[in-house]
Amino acid sequence: MSKQNGNGQHLPLGTAKRGYSGVIQRLAAVDAGSALSANELESRLIELGFVEGARVEVLHEGIVGRDPIAVRVENVTIAVRRREAMAIIVA
Repeated sequence: MSKQNGNGQHLPLGTAKRGYSGVIQRLAAVDAGSALSANELESRLIELGFVEGARVEVLHEGIVGRDPIAVRVENVTIAVRRREAMAIIVA
């Protein structure tokens, strides 16, 4: 049940629903609203594999407030808070 973002629109991964799949376009840590500094958030996301060109798919959403989300990045499954996922721009 994979849904592509067919219109080519860029959106933050934190707004994507379960089943969404796309490709990471860029990181926008400054706009994420995370408790971490923009530099620290960007470094952590890169270390986890959230890099430009990587394929991502939202696999699961938490029960309370749909947070955190389980995301497959290439062949790795990672749980990430939605507010941190807002820094990952996908299409």
